[in-house]
Amino acid sequence: MRWGAAAGLVLGAGLTAGWGLALAMAPRVALAQPATATPGPLVAQRATATPGPLVAQRATATPGPLVVVGGGGTTDEIVARALAIAGGPEAVVAVLPQASALATAGDSSVEMWRKAGAREAVKVTFDDRAVARAMLGRATLIWMPGGDQNRFMQAVAGTGLDDLIRERHRAGAVVGGTSAGAAVLSASMITGDADLQSLTTGTTVLAPGLGLWPGVIVDQHFLKRQRSNRLISAVLDHPALVGVGIDESTAVIVQGTTLEVVGRSAVIVVDARRATRADAIAGQPVAATGVTMAVLRAGMTFDLGVMEARR
Repeated sequence: MRWGAAAGLVLGAGLTAGWGLALAMAPRVALAQPATATPGPLVAQRATATPGPLVAQRATATPGPLVVVGGGGTTDEIVARALAIAGGPEAVVAVLPQASALATAGDSSVEMWRKAGAREAVKVTFDDRAVARAMLGRATLIWMPGGDQNRFMQAVAGTGLDDLIRERHRAGAVVGGTSAGAAVLSASMITGDADLQSLTTGTTVLAPGLGLWPGVIVDQHFLKRQRSNRLISAVLDHPALVGVGIDESTAVIVQGTTLEVVGRSAVIVVDARRATRADAIAGQPVAATGVTMAVLRAGMTFDLGVMEARR
């Protein structure tokens, strides 16, 4: 293991099932492959894929920032930063609580944004789609609290509101969420179905998310709940994607390919796009060399397109 540029780690030795991240500063974790990839043998190869979607974003119209929180509490600093980029005292916040089955889901988020100074914060249900569309159309910040990311995606499916969220993001609205609300921002979303005890091919299950952060797999509660195994496995299954593990009370503010870390803990980035993976079939231990990792903390800015820190 050697240090690379921008406080990154290059994992030169093969990854094995026994490797964990019990370090104070967790290593970069490899991202999982897209959910649409066909399962089967992973033939040893040199991953020559370029950053792809992470770089392509730069040539398109500028979408709104993403505020991606790792769960465990959204700190005052994160709330203040999110509100500032969403319009400050003029911000209009739409809270989407569908990840939770609780009747009171979203109420605490509405109160949080009101206390922070938003002009308006409203819980949006999907019962009346016309009302929901009107609120999403006015929102400068669309916020998704925690729960179960699979439940959120099931609730929004077929409503057309997922397309509206994407449209509003492309138009410049800020979109964010915590815990499950962070997971849904990926195009290839971690479902929670994974082997947390080993690094095994094909055990981290992905499903379609909202796709607001293309080229990335988001994992949350990352260090607190020791989720390195599932993200590394996912990235080595899907090496075209970059894994971003966000710990609790910590967020990344994403604009294009660049993320800024805000909060109390760390963010781990795992990149296997240029790694060499060993032969493996489903159920076997994964192995790879040349996997790159970055360990980031509050105040650091990092470009996923070139895997370098920005000053």
